[in-house]
Amino acid sequence: MIVVATGDFELYHDAVGELQDRGVAFTTAEPAEEFPEETEVVLTGTDDDLSVAPDVDVVRAEGGNARSAVEDVIALLRGDDGRTVIGIDPGEQPGIAVLAGDMIVATFQVPPEKVADVVHDEAEGATDPLVRIGDGARLIGARIIDDIEGLPVELVDETGTTPYLGAGTRGVSDVLAAANIARMDGERIDERDVEPTGGELKRIQERSRELSEENRSIDADLARAVAVGEMTIREALDTHRD
Repeated sequence: MIVVATGDFELYHDAVGELQDRGVAFTTAEPAEEFPEETEVVLTGTDDDLSVAPDVDVVRAEGGNARSAVEDVIALLRGDDGRTVIGIDPGEQPGIAVLAGDMIVATFQVPPEKVADVVHDEAEGATDPLVRIGDGARLIGARIIDDIEGLPVELVDETGTTPYLGAGTRGVSDVLAAANIARMDGERIDERDVEPTGGELKRIQERSRELSEENRSIDADLARAVAVGEMTIREALDTHRD
């Protein structure tokens, strides 16, 4: 059982909300109270005084850091299989899923240039975190891998990771695929060198025409610079204009 016991109102409020959102069973108590016999983990504040049995784990946190603390609590309950694994489904709007063991503890969907920031934030403080990224959307995936520094990365065959979506579930396929990618073993890599194909360059040129107010397309050299992450499409359009 999880017990939330703290006099820090912000921590209490946020931790209870996080646990409820995850559908995790818990109870609350005052720090000075005697906790139930079935207590396994106590989430409390950095300044709270409490006495617990030797076999009870204690997670201390400050207000504003409840989500990370709740993830630590869940990892403790799951035991040795609580390693943090971050799965990424690359694309125009990559999906990200953070797993503690086999449990999804957080999901995101952000632009490609924001993925590394999310990954580093989620990996901070985790023990032996691992990043797994799908091998699709090669150009975007390669740029994301380059942006992720100081963390082990595995490249995963993402064939079949996107599930069938029934009615009313649009918009979640990338996140669900990221969760499946996080659960699969991949090949350890430090970088991914990708030479853009003619078709990929053509799609970038078509996208530049869509973004251009003058309905103009960048040339192949600028399209390749965009493909390998040297500049954005808008930067390429500015260069093309000049």
